[in-house]
Amino acid sequence: MPNVHLTDQMQSYVHGQIRSGAYANLSEVVRAGIRMLMERDGARQFYALKAELEQAVRVAEAGGFEDFDPLAYEPEAGIE
Repeated sequence: MPNVHLTDQMQSYVHGQIRSGAYANLSEVVRAGIRMLMERDGARQFYALKAELEQAVRVAEAGGFEDFDPLAYEPEAGIE
């Protein structure tokens, strides 16, 4: 496992979290921080996808779409 260098301010914060009983040790604090980053990145991806879908809806509602032909996309789909 790699060593992590913390600034003095970060070390004070971590020690305060441990003293308060919020976390048992440095590893728990680091894991919590990484979880928060992962959640934030997931939210960022969600909102980017949401914006893309909203744009696609606006284009479709303005008539900027074509009918979908599933057989043109997958010719063998109609074969039973």
